[in-house]
Amino acid sequence: MSTTIFLGGADADGSGTPDDAQALLLKAANRHGIVAGATGTGKTVTLQVMAQAFADAGVPVFAADVKGDLSGIAFPGTDTHKAHGSFTSRAESIAMGPLTYSAAPVIFWDVFGEKGHPVRTTIAEMGPVLLSSLMGLTDVQEGILNIAFQYADDHCVDNPDFLILDLKDLRKLLAHLGEPGVREEVSRKYGNVAPASLAAVQRELLVLERAGAEAFFGEPALQLSDFMRTTTDGRGYVNILDATKLINSPKLYSTFLLWLLSELFEQLPEIGDPEKPRLVFFFDEAHLLFNDTPPALLQKIEQVVRLIRSKGVGVYFVTQNPRDVPESVLAQLGNRIQHALRAYTPMEQKAVKSAAASFRPNPGFKTETVITELGVGEALVSTLDPKGTPSVVQRTLIRPPASRLGPVTDAERAEILKASPVLGQYDKMVDRESAYEILTKKEADAAKLAEKARLEAEKEKEAAAKAKAKAKAPAKGRTTTRSRRMSPTERATNTAATTISREVTRYILRGIFGNMKK
Repeated sequence: MSTTIFLGGADADGSGTPDDAQALLLKAANRHGIVAGATGTGKTVTLQVMAQAFADAGVPVFAADVKGDLSGIAFPGTDTHKAHGSFTSRAESIAMGPLTYSAAPVIFWDVFGEKGHPVRTTIAEMGPVLLSSLMGLTDVQEGILNIAFQYADDHCVDNPDFLILDLKDLRKLLAHLGEPGVREEVSRKYGNVAPASLAAVQRELLVLERAGAEAFFGEPALQLSDFMRTTTDGRGYVNILDATKLINSPKLYSTFLLWLLSELFEQLPEIGDPEKPRLVFFFDEAHLLFNDTPPALLQKIEQVVRLIRSKGVGVYFVTQNPRDVPESVLAQLGNRIQHALRAYTPMEQKAVKSAAASFRPNPGFKTETVITELGVGEALVSTLDPKGTPSVVQRTLIRPPASRLGPVTDAERAEILKASPVLGQYDKMVDRESAYEILTKKEADAAKLAEKARLEAEKEKEAAAKAKAKAKAPAKGRTTTRSRRMSPTERATNTAATTISREVTRYILRGIFGNMKK
């Protein structure tokens, strides 16, 4: 198997020779690289050529397909293309030899699950640092998020299912931390949880949901081993992330790719400098990764790029201008392919000078001038030699691709998905018990206890009222005291009875004692 990837041939005078060949050493491919150039200069074709060449060499590839054009790598190409002319003629001009058209083995992925297998991770795996960057939180708000993660970690000791897996878990946990009793307890143990800061994090979480991130967080989470597959004949799979919709949420796009790099860095073992990479990672629209990046996160990116090569991973940034990449990161990119740049404004002229200065000079031409003269499909190329030294920059006509240029049809994509080695593994989301369910049950149990206490209190109150009423009631068998006030009828009746009684008494007394005294 070849130890190099043929990129193209020097064709300044239109007659290339095998000695003019520009190749990338597989052994140096994990030293990272950059593919730069203005829109329409051929970056995507170069990316496609490199991706398929790595796959043919047995190296799995990951690439984000921002425009949808890269998907054509799944089908063999044809000799002519309206924008690039005859590929056979180009192959002959750079002494490439016979051009054989072939397809690369492809697995389609899509965060939204529409044009590929869903790609998911959990909130816990993302971590508070990347999540804070994704949400655009301040330092104080990031502190709140760190407290939430620590709270969940501590509760996992007693309940292993207390996990933050998706957005509803995090939403419920933040609401739980905002409850008065809980907030005071958490503030004493972890630090102040200000209601205003907590509310701000909850608002940013809502913004994140509306940006479509809900589809990205959950289970089953992506297994990195599925990104590092090879076919039975030893070729590496080209993992294409359809980003035509994801790119509309630039922050989510860049954070997802950075998370993926971080996971590779964390999970893969050290292997030093292998004969070929274990995985090659193409980061298209790389400027999105570095736009408004906090210093702490930029430092983390620099660390990952610097150290991940020892894990056997090569990272290639694809962007319009090398200045899109910070100098600290750019210095670590040993393999460079520079397509044409425009220089109409002072700022663009400064960018051209900066790009030219990044190459090892060629005494045969002025690099700064050639950058602006390159045609479509041409590039300035400098790769690392066996000793790790950058080669002298060469003007190069990039080789034609063996696969199709342009996107696949929906029917063709469906056929590729049906034959995928991960079919059915990620397609259905699983929602197991986690923080949301545990806290919801806890709230329900608390509500039941509160309702039970309320009913018991009402029963006690009712019993007390009955006891009080009973205490005031007369004893059984006792004559009920009547009112001393009499009605007129009662008074008349009583007067008549009294008169009659008096007369009867006088009659009796007269009969017994004789006449009464007057």
